[in-house]
Amino acid sequence: MHDRRHSGLPDLESLMGQFHAYLSKKQLKSTRQRDLIAQKFFAAHGHISIEELLNLSRAENPRIGYATVYRTLKLLAECGLAAQRRFGDGQTMYETAGDTEHHDHLICIECQHVLEFQNDDIEHEQERVARSFGFSLVRHRLELYGLCPRARGIKGGWCPNEEQRKLSD
Repeated sequence: MHDRRHSGLPDLESLMGQFHAYLSKKQLKSTRQRDLIAQKFFAAHGHISIEELLNLSRAENPRIGYATVYRTLKLLAECGLAAQRRFGDGQTMYETAGDTEHHDHLICIECQHVLEFQNDDIEHEQERVARSFGFSLVRHRLELYGLCPRARGIKGGWCPNEEQRKLSD
């Protein structure tokens, strides 16, 4: 899990300040519900769905509705603080944008686990391929789809999705 205070990543106060500045610019109110949803989102590690964020938010305020979470995530995406991702299962996931180093995704088509990884060799090769066609890369997204060890039927194979659930219980 990222510790924003010691990692060079923006802290919660900074992220909330950026969010509030955007709301003011759009002449929108900063509400307790929006703030709670944004705080839960920024505290989440990795990718989170609207439903997961709704559950986290409702744990503190049961009156928060799906539409409020949806609209808050849309605002966070509009102001560049959230990045929307759609993986193979079609579910939209969100992650904090702009405060993490570039990473790619490895996705199990069986259990839907999304694993983030970084590989300098892949990054260099993508740059080389782009240059060989006369392109200058501005951005890219790499998603690799496959089967985790458990889904492949490997005896004693582990499922990263099950491991993650055990850690959150």
